[in-house]
Amino acid sequence: MPEGPEIWRTADSLSYALNDKPITGLHFAFDTLKEFEAELKGKQVENVEARGKAILTFFEGDRVMYSHNQLYGKWMLRENGKQPDTNRKLRVAIHNKDHSAYLYSASQIEMLRPEEVPEHSYIKKLGPDVLHPDTSYEAILDQYRGEAFQNRKLTTLLLDQGFVSGIGNYLRSEIMFYAGVDPHNKLRDYSADEKEALASATVKLSRRSYETGGVTNDPSIVEALKREGAGRRDQRFFVYKRTDNRCHKCGAVIREEKTGGRKIYYCPDCQLEE
Repeated sequence: MPEGPEIWRTADSLSYALNDKPITGLHFAFDTLKEFEAELKGKQVENVEARGKAILTFFEGDRVMYSHNQLYGKWMLRENGKQPDTNRKLRVAIHNKDHSAYLYSASQIEMLRPEEVPEHSYIKKLGPDVLHPDTSYEAILDQYRGEAFQNRKLTTLLLDQGFVSGIGNYLRSEIMFYAGVDPHNKLRDYSADEKEALASATVKLSRRSYETGGVTNDPSIVEALKREGAGRRDQRFFVYKRTDNRCHKCGAVIREEKTGGRKIYYCPDCQLEE
């Protein structure tokens, strides 16, 4: 499932293609949304934003489309009404004179009023979105300090969208590595300095991944690896999916463990206490 940086980049692409251009045609596959095809034709998309792992499309006329890709949903953009060559099932299509946006395979699509957005069953449970322009480092640090989360295991907590929204499996391992913390503890077991390091890593790596298209590794390390001829897969991460490879920072062998049905990756020398 895409994580916050990928969802925000998708929202940016949709905004570029759709914002402030009259809609020339719409298609909704679900019968419950058919009535909006005529209502919204000729109006404009005013904005597209991410909320956790969902996307909100704001239409002129106080309509907001909520969509969540789940595991298989995918937005695709094309010019001049061309349709992608895919076997996926089309759920939504939005056309203007320059571009067409197609949403395939998504199962959760709803039309809301703006005032209904904060009370949507998914959105109201979200923690602060680490990539939202209004989210500060202090807001993320407050989550790490919050009493409600102290008895939670860090590896589980980082995937809880009610804690900090937008974090998924690759960011989880990368954040713990960058903060230099042992991944096996509950939140209460970390010092104040470690919680500050976790908050800083959460913000820095999420935003770095957004800006780079999915790269969390330090730019200096990436450049060195490029000079050595390493491919993108080897350049991209500190530890995620680098089992049995050497840590870029200390040279120790990266380990993996399964927790809660999903793998975490860590460096024993950089993260585990003696």
